[in-house]
Amino acid sequence: MKSLLLRNRNITTNLPAFVMGIVNATPDSFFDKSRGGADEALRLVEEGADILDIGGESARPGSEYVSSEEEIRRIIPVIEAVRKVSDIPVSVDTRKFDVMKAAFDAGADILNDISALEDDEKLAPFCAETEIPVILMHKRGNPGTMQKNTVYDNIFDEVNDYLQKRLNFALESGIAADKIWLDPGIGFGKDVDGNFELIRRCGELCDGKFPVLMALSRKTCIGEVTGRAVPDRLFGTLAANLLSVQKGASIIRVHDVAAAVDSMKILKICS
Repeated sequence: MKSLLLRNRNITTNLPAFVMGIVNATPDSFFDKSRGGADEALRLVEEGADILDIGGESARPGSEYVSSEEEIRRIIPVIEAVRKVSDIPVSVDTRKFDVMKAAFDAGADILNDISALEDDEKLAPFCAETEIPVILMHKRGNPGTMQKNTVYDNIFDEVNDYLQKRLNFALESGIAADKIWLDPGIGFGKDVDGNFELIRRCGELCDGKFPVLMALSRKTCIGEVTGRAVPDRLFGTLAANLLSVQKGASIIRVHDVAAAVDSMKILKICS
């Protein structure tokens, strides 16, 4: 059984990994079927998601950041609707203190920060004070520039070193070690070979001492290998997720919750 510590409770799963369902409360996320609000969130709960990840700012390559006010307008109604009917853990995909504070007040449990606490100096103290978990992700640049710089001397070592530095920063800021999760940032300033090297070695990040989240769902690297467009990348995604869990991932972030849960059930039987 796997467990994760939230602010004031543990969550557990009997499957090999937790399944985090993606709710993009945005008009421009790269997979249009993931765009939606409360109805989409509740559908993913019914499909068996362990955690919901709600975002109001797309980070796909080429996208532009939005204001805190717009993010709040997009995500708070979704969180409030979920909280009326479910106590499922809610993660918020944001880089901004104002957004996370509003989301926390509405019932959110987890910060998923693609900037690894770099973009807003208020976020680390907030996470320490509220004792919420934080997901630290590696990326290069911003969505407009990140795929223009994908060359590394040693991608695993460089991503690992960055995450270790941000991990140390989080600890020095008062965030407890058992409230820190890691994400190597598949697709965020990496080429296809680099992405798959990180998948193969995800369990080694920061000496394997922290939960690793893998966000692989329908991403470009899946399409580059399979030759499939975004709507047709489910099978490739399932294979990549299975490999990442076998290599040490604890959480898989997915658009297709029911399929992911089924694949984890099969992996459990075969393990």
